[in-house]
Amino acid sequence: MKKNIAVLIPCFNEELTIGDVIEDFRRELPDAEIYVYDNASTDRSGAIAREHGAHVRFVSRRGKGNVVRQMIRDIDAECYLMVDGDSTYPAEAGRGLCAPILDGRADMVVGDRLDNGSYMEEHPRVFHRFGNYLVRGLIRFLFRGDPGDAMSGYRALSRPLAKTFPVLADGFQIETELSIHAIAMGWRVAALPIDYRDRPPGSTSKLSTISDGARIIWCVLSMLRAIRPLMFFSVVAVALAAVGGGLASGASARIGEVREVWPPVIPLAGALILLACFALIGGVILDSIAKSERRHWELEVYREMERPLAPTSTEAIGRTEPAQALRRTGPPRLLRPISEAAAQQGFIRPLP
Repeated sequence: MKKNIAVLIPCFNEELTIGDVIEDFRRELPDAEIYVYDNASTDRSGAIAREHGAHVRFVSRRGKGNVVRQMIRDIDAECYLMVDGDSTYPAEAGRGLCAPILDGRADMVVGDRLDNGSYMEEHPRVFHRFGNYLVRGLIRFLFRGDPGDAMSGYRALSRPLAKTFPVLADGFQIETELSIHAIAMGWRVAALPIDYRDRPPGSTSKLSTISDGARIIWCVLSMLRAIRPLMFFSVVAVALAAVGGGLASGASARIGEVREVWPPVIPLAGALILLACFALIGGVILDSIAKSERRHWELEVYREMERPLAPTSTEAIGRTEPAQALRRTGPPRLLRPISEAAAQQGFIRPLP
């Protein structure tokens, strides 16, 4: 029975490459439906995508996260294959990324540019490479899991993961947010080493090293606060208490020596220690709320796994020719873990 794959391509000013990307994926995945979401491009990206036979839709709110959110809302499929429209990711790896999803062995498979060193060889921007390793290290330390290439724009998702993933990011933080969500919520994540290639001449990256890098770091910290509030606010409480305690200790020593101290020091130290107590109490309360929300989310995942695929209308995706209805391809089933034997036979690398 035929499996349903949706190739999702967010696009902003990629007229030089979008046509080749569509043709490459049509060649490698002839049964897949290809969707291009034009994020208010100022060039002919959308028109070129339509000329190459892709489903095209216009998203006016700028930002990759906004595009991914709209994609997941619109499209219903067994497997979502997300890829950038800049022709830096090999379409030849598409089948390898989708296979573990369709076989029920994984919930997310990441196209890993870092594993074989191709990203280091092909990408000329040193700070981009440094940022990738920094974000990966932060996620491993804070969320106790290896996301692989946390900022890769090439990954396959199962329908239960995609449809229960709350997209909060509006920009390039989306990959980081997705990686953290998959690890923190216990989804099965695997990595497939891919050969990354640099953009062709004339094509420029839309990622800003400083501003987008800061947003990505803030995204990591925000998700730590939302998912593990007790850890986050415990660190805040310890920091406040340490500063307050240091001020109080210094003031006490000075009083013992010269019988005087700068007047605001004692109240400031007391206020910081009080704030530390409030932060710890807030962390305990928010941790209880987070656990309650996790229970509701788990139930929503079960409901999503039981829900049949819904047809996608021509109007919803803006296609210029009749769209083939998406079909349910079998009864719902529990997903199996990736076995070590399967991992050794193929090139899928399970992540801890």
